[in-house]
Amino acid sequence: MLNSIFQSHWISLHGLVTLSALGIYLASSRMLHQRRHPSAAIAWCLSLALIPYVALPLYLLVGRRKVAPPVPALTVTALRSEHEKADGPAARLRILVGTLDLPEPSTYDLFQLHEDGSEALASLLSIIDTATTRLDICTFLIGRDPLGREIARRLMLSARRGVSVRLMVDGIGRFLGGSPDLRPLAEAGVQVALFASPLRFPFSGRANLRNHRKMAIADGDRLWMGGRNLAAEYFEGSRSPRRKRACWVDLSFELSGAVAGQAQRRFDCDWAFAAREPLDVSLQYPLAPAPAPALALALALALAPSHVATVQLVPSGPDQREDTVYTLLISSCFAAETRILAVSPYYVPDAALQMALALAARRGIDVDLLLPRRSNHNMADMARNASLRELAAAGVRIWLSPGMIHAKAVVIDDQLALAGSANLDERSLFLNYEMMVAFYQRDDVLRFAAWIERQCTGAVRFVTRQPGVVREFGEGMVRWLAFQL
Repeated sequence: MLNSIFQSHWISLHGLVTLSALGIYLASSRMLHQRRHPSAAIAWCLSLALIPYVALPLYLLVGRRKVAPPVPALTVTALRSEHEKADGPAARLRILVGTLDLPEPSTYDLFQLHEDGSEALASLLSIIDTATTRLDICTFLIGRDPLGREIARRLMLSARRGVSVRLMVDGIGRFLGGSPDLRPLAEAGVQVALFASPLRFPFSGRANLRNHRKMAIADGDRLWMGGRNLAAEYFEGSRSPRRKRACWVDLSFELSGAVAGQAQRRFDCDWAFAAREPLDVSLQYPLAPAPAPALALALALALAPSHVATVQLVPSGPDQREDTVYTLLISSCFAAETRILAVSPYYVPDAALQMALALAARRGIDVDLLLPRRSNHNMADMARNASLRELAAAGVRIWLSPGMIHAKAVVIDDQLALAGSANLDERSLFLNYEMMVAFYQRDDVLRFAAWIERQCTGAVRFVTRQPGVVREFGEGMVRWLAFQL
């Protein structure tokens, strides 16, 4: 009798927990505008129904993907109607950018593409040392190594000479960099914030959302950015007897002018969230081009003379209403007329991006993809193999660099180059906070293309080998974790 009563109460309690878990999922998905792939939505629903005691805490930890509301339908519809008026793929891509609620296209006064780590480091240290009023740095990690300590030393010197210095490091990235001691920085006057540390935001749903943006901004006018973190292997390598690391091949660049002011605004928003402070609306930014409706500005760019130097800041991540970089990549693959060049340390795409690249190759576009032969993530290397075999069969030329290559860039024809922090994997494209820059000036695009081509000269072609049953099963299992790689 008692057992029957206990079982009845247990079933009732279990049913209540299950219904509550599903209710929380449905309510939060609707209220927070969480758009998910159907397979992800089905997986969450099944998990919450079958194992709610495990799935619900997990959902509260990592369940959120977007923190921005959707794009107003009228804006998108009005811009979409103008696609047919654009002349050429580049113009159509610029019109598309206007539908993504991105910062307005802008100009720059100076553009420097760093050929290697030494140039990149010299540019970064110059920005740190010459800042006069404020200096803001965002990085995924800062290394517990000589280079990390040297950068910290220079930040402290800048703070001591009266510069307002802010350093933002990702909450998980800090541990991946060896957990450097940040207290001396704070004691010297540097403001330090950890972005979305799981210890501070355990049940916000954002514990799985990482800030992968890398940039340094001096006085709101000079912008240094790309794929490099602030650790030795990203610049010059490490010769320490205890921790020898070869120098990685990476890509970064410096811009000055109005586009730096736009990056400053984005940093300020990220800082307000990380430091749990209200956004300082009193901050002044360098004068940008006069505001214009997105449609009018996009059309003006489409008809602009070729000598007008235009770039566009492309932030991507949970704070953007759309998956901006992903959308531009898919659209660019279908708009390409002659070639696609891409470099990334990891290649773990979703089905749509994989198909877009394969179809581009099948319709005669020269598609070249540069990857490291072996990256620093073994699981990501295993997860990519099935996708690479499919691309190779479609005619994509896949180049494997002998050393670790950490650069992130995509070139479409000679009309568009995307460069910055986003990898060609699902975590970067759908979960991380990322920052890219779209370059529209032909000469700039060709410089990125030449840089990628130079890296391909020392690489070898990917050779397709059919895996055994065990290997193929293992690759499939690892692909289940694609979002975490």
